[in-house]
Amino acid sequence: MAVLTSSSQNLQVHRFPQDHYIDSLRWLPQLSAFHRHIILAAFDSESSTSSLQILNSSNSSSNPPELTFQSSLTTPSRITSLTTSQNPNKPLIAASTFSGSLLLYTADLVNGSLEFVDSVDEKGFHLGRVNGIDVSENGSEFVSVGEDGRINWVSFVGGGLSTRKVFDSNGLVSYGAVKWASPVEFVSGGLGFGLQWWDQRRPGGPVSQFKANWTRGTTSGIVHSIDIHPSRKHTCLEVLLVLCLHGIFAGNSSL
Repeated sequence: MAVLTSSSQNLQVHRFPQDHYIDSLRWLPQLSAFHRHIILAAFDSESSTSSLQILNSSNSSSNPPELTFQSSLTTPSRITSLTTSQNPNKPLIAASTFSGSLLLYTADLVNGSLEFVDSVDEKGFHLGRVNGIDVSENGSEFVSVGEDGRINWVSFVGGGLSTRKVFDSNGLVSYGAVKWASPVEFVSGGLGFGLQWWDQRRPGGPVSQFKANWTRGTTSGIVHSIDIHPSRKHTCLEVLLVLCLHGIFAGNSSL
């Protein structure tokens, strides 16, 4: 893995070799100016075990950054995606899995520890891999999308998880990424390089779609990640698209 740091002169890349596969990672809320925590989903191919790890990244203007292992928890399935709330004390960490489940944890950033909270793995949630998950600004609602064409809403209230099916394409569409745009709206993307805008006030299907044809050409690929500009999300959707077209290309598009 690598950590990027910047100064007034240049951008630096610091490499930290790991002895396992890294399936996903996210920054956790920052506690101090010189220390940040990373939540990392790891997979050990020799033992076929998956885990979540908390790493501490320390950085100062006079010294190169250091990465320190703090704690780890074994997970029941390999992780596909991570999302975190912005609670600075004990942020929630939601992990989606290859087996079609959702795992919820809390992180104690003072002690650098992880604690399991709850999971969603009942029949009908997702069949197979959950490709994407995102948490709302209030930190208590999640939306998940899967290769099975299902979109699910998950709420964390009163210490437990409840779920509701938003949409099921019955396998006709495979979703690869999702991102909240407002408390009731989110955007999904997947195979075919298309994007869908959803509004929970108008159930039944997407309220708007972005097709894959660009400037007289036909674009094919997979949407792996979506980001929305925080100050322009109601008027313009800034989307980061990564395509698999005989290689990997990155592009930036607006809706």
